[in-house]
Amino acid sequence: MTDAGPPEGGSRHEFRVPAGEVPGQPGPRLDLLVAGQAGLSRTQAATLIALGRVSVNGRPERASFRAEPGAVVVVDIPPPVGRSVTPEDIPLSIVYEDEALLVVDKPAGMVVHPAPGHWSGTLANALVGRGAEWGEFRGGIVHRLDKETSGLLLVAKTERAHRLLTAALAGRQVRRLYVALAWGHLDGDHLTVDQPIGRDPRDRKRMAIVSSGRLARTDFVRLARYESVDLLRARLHTGRTHQIRVHLASVGHPVVGDDTYGGGGARRLVALPPHRHFLRAAWLRLRHPITNAVMDLRAPLPADLLRSLAAVSGDEQATLAGDALTDVGFYRLDQH
Repeated sequence: MTDAGPPEGGSRHEFRVPAGEVPGQPGPRLDLLVAGQAGLSRTQAATLIALGRVSVNGRPERASFRAEPGAVVVVDIPPPVGRSVTPEDIPLSIVYEDEALLVVDKPAGMVVHPAPGHWSGTLANALVGRGAEWGEFRGGIVHRLDKETSGLLLVAKTERAHRLLTAALAGRQVRRLYVALAWGHLDGDHLTVDQPIGRDPRDRKRMAIVSSGRLARTDFVRLARYESVDLLRARLHTGRTHQIRVHLASVGHPVVGDDTYGGGGARRLVALPPHRHFLRAAWLRLRHPITNAVMDLRAPLPADLLRSLAAVSGDEQATLAGDALTDVGFYRLDQH
């Protein structure tokens, strides 16, 4: 394999093989390792290995190869063989916009990027409908939210802004805070989950805590305790797929309404509609990529989550009057 970098429009993942759970034991198969680290299915990983797009310490290996801990693995993922993104006239809730940056309040139920089964109605279709260009720049979308997670999402309008925002995210200079309702009660008011996340080896549609996964850390603060649930603020230090949902499920407190990770029952108790979970990207703090000005962007709870919060708190009048997130101290910076 050469070191010419990933193909144009593709991506490169480089990582070291983690130490095994049992000293002296061989590491995981290369295809399983690549799948977990790069967020791919095992079949996709095996295909890349067969095509010579994966190297271990600079050499191509077979899918069954078991690398020693500390070995450097490089994965070059080619650009997707794509269909064009169709422009669509889809209304968007714009929280902020200037010549360089757009901040969207994405509704629950909207997919961010087109994919099999979701070629239309996505945020990408809406952005192209507004005039955004697609291709390597991918319409300027800097990060993503799960389909049923609502809230704030950054979109760069220039390649320079996209490059700077991506670097800021990688450098943890963008503070991303979510509000979540979780089943049960944490042992204390503060919890940090620092566990690696990768593709679930038993179900490629799910993510899981796996030793070969990518590092992931989430800080949780309990804002309120109700009869059967806790209201939490979650701060992402990394941005893995389904990170908050997987981390809460791993400690036995899945997100309320999360059908994928064990929190989907008792919807009538919490007044949530079908296929909706209580997770929202409600607060972004960052510096503007061009002006360097401090930006403080907030997204109050939408009507469906307000109704759910009213149901679990048992105080509909108090919950629905004013800004519920301010009332519970969500925006207090002294809560870390």
